[in-house]
Amino acid sequence: MRKVIVLEHISLDGVIQAPGGPDEDPSGGFAHGGWIAHYSDPILGTALRKQMNLPFDLLLGRKTYDIWAPYWPQHGDAWQGVNAATKYVASNTLTSGEWQPSVFLSGDIPEKVAGIKQEPGRNLNVWGSANLIQTLMKHDLVDAFWLMIYPITLGSGKRLFAGGTIPLAFKVTESQVTPNGVMVVNYEREGAVGT
Repeated sequence: MRKVIVLEHISLDGVIQAPGGPDEDPSGGFAHGGWIAHYSDPILGTALRKQMNLPFDLLLGRKTYDIWAPYWPQHGDAWQGVNAATKYVASNTLTSGEWQPSVFLSGDIPEKVAGIKQEPGRNLNVWGSANLIQTLMKHDLVDAFWLMIYPITLGSGKRLFAGGTIPLAFKVTESQVTPNGVMVVNYEREGAVGT
């Protein structure tokens, strides 16, 4: 069975919007794009490459696909496997794209993702895709969170744990702290919340 793994750069107050650059996602007037740049160091780079280079397919929301599709075909040497990975794109408006191989999912996204999870294949990595993540969490489809938690608060922006969060317990399977204070933590699903 394939796992759905959410990989995110996240601020202390839960923001995942536009970590990479000022023009990445300014929706909602978000003015802090590129907020991870100050924290880059070789240890974080090594941890990030380790996560990125495991075998994977991608599960993306339409907005993330729109941001990535013009970029990664030109920069695939920086992320081995990204262009060969199957991109499953959740969208009720987009039905095709030039960045291949891509499969466009519409209609009942939770049902379709649940079906894909049952197929043989590589894990489904979710990057960005804030709205899609809320849907996946609400329908209990997330198996793990691989987070890079930055020592910064942003006050506004799209948050990882928002309207779709349900009660679940997780265990830490790997963790480290970089010299710049970024916590790289992998959380695997453990089960129900104990009380």
